[in-house]
Amino acid sequence: MTKKRIVIFASGRGSNADAIHEAVISGCINGEIVALVCDIPGASVMDKAKSWGVPVILAARREFPSKDAFEQYIIDQIEPFHADLICLAGFMRLLSSDFISHYTYRIINIHPALLPSFRGLHAQGQALAAGVKIAGCTVHFVVPDMDAGPIILQSAVPVLDDDTEETLSARILTKEHPAFVKAVSLFCDDKLRMDAGIVKRNDN
Repeated sequence: MTKKRIVIFASGRGSNADAIHEAVISGCINGEIVALVCDIPGASVMDKAKSWGVPVILAARREFPSKDAFEQYIIDQIEPFHADLICLAGFMRLLSSDFISHYTYRIINIHPALLPSFRGLHAQGQALAAGVKIAGCTVHFVVPDMDAGPIILQSAVPVLDDDTEETLSARILTKEHPAFVKAVSLFCDDKLRMDAGIVKRNDN
């Protein structure tokens, strides 16, 4: 099976990008990282990508007069890499519907909550405020509505009585990397299919 071409979007340290890279190197993901897009000058994820030999595209939002210009620049820059999949690995900007339409069901994101509950920022704090007893993370396809895309997989953790947002976040993070890697692996093995807006695993 031909390896899928992966472009990673990231804004910070790149821990999820690291996990994907390690899974690619070990053969757990049938793909190759062909480029990294970063919107934050000096973000450490860029140094990591360079150490992997992966081309880095810096798109600093403040250098563009509009969101449309910012996104068009990214589209133009990544087009030569013929991406099969875009992984939002800690990319801290919402993408427009116009951008997403270029890569329908080819953009994957991870969110630190069991969607459809607790969309948006501070999901772990939202979970604590709601008093839920189980939290976790969700890997999903990206659609124009924030954190509303078809769910690929989820991983759960218990919420403890003495949890803070920080301790719950740390517990969820231990599940995020394996979940993201698994979802990317399934995509790259052509084991995901859409059925009436729901993601199903195709083992045929």
